[in-house]
Amino acid sequence: MDSNSPMSPGQPAGSFAGMGRGPGLFSSYRGARAATISTISTIVVLAALAAVFLLAPGAHAFEHTFLSPTDMWRSFIGNPKQGYYSVGAAIWLNIRMFLVAEVLILALALFIALIRQSTGPALFPIRILATGYVDFFRGVPLILVIFALGFGVPALSLPFISTQPDAVYGVMALVLSYSAYVSEVYRAGLNSVHQSQVSAARSLGLSQGTALRYVVLPQAVRNIIPPLLNDFISLQKDTALVGTLGVIEANKAATP
Repeated sequence: MDSNSPMSPGQPAGSFAGMGRGPGLFSSYRGARAATISTISTIVVLAALAAVFLLAPGAHAFEHTFLSPTDMWRSFIGNPKQGYYSVGAAIWLNIRMFLVAEVLILALALFIALIRQSTGPALFPIRILATGYVDFFRGVPLILVIFALGFGVPALSLPFISTQPDAVYGVMALVLSYSAYVSEVYRAGLNSVHQSQVSAARSLGLSQGTALRYVVLPQAVRNIIPPLLNDFISLQKDTALVGTLGVIEANKAATP
């Protein structure tokens, strides 16, 4: 065989494995074919769903109730004189509750996780309290925590504490409940960093706290971002439960 031939000695005749643009041409063909098939199947599925919706007996009533742009805008801006609140303002309240709770949860949960990870004998009673806190609030439904704080704290008639808006008690309940879950996420991230990382940091002369700050925590935080996002998505949705205290949040404002 000619030494300039692109085919190797052990390669069967007619094979395109080592020839010029053959594989690229076939890959392009397969990619274009797959894109065409996926596009057609998507169009078929969407067309079938649209047909089911348009041909349903109650399609017009459904569109008038849920898809009316005029009613959507009126609900968004609200008109208390006519008996309905602004959904837009209520959504902004949900967002504010979520943002405040998120910051407090991140700080409190990290503190709890670090306490539970500590090994000092002097911190043993605090570790017991932290463990009990996590087990308790992970086992109690969030709605009960909201009721306990929202109705129980004002009933105590404590100066300043018992005179806060209902939204404050709702955020407190969210923080107490979700900190228990997020602390376990933190702890899993801390445990995912191999002990050799800590040993290497200590061998360089770093203290336990410095090694935790500059070696362990950066790696742990990177590992826990996906589960943290899941928890905070649930947190945003659970802000609707604060409406049980009388707070006009998005869900309650949208309910006639």
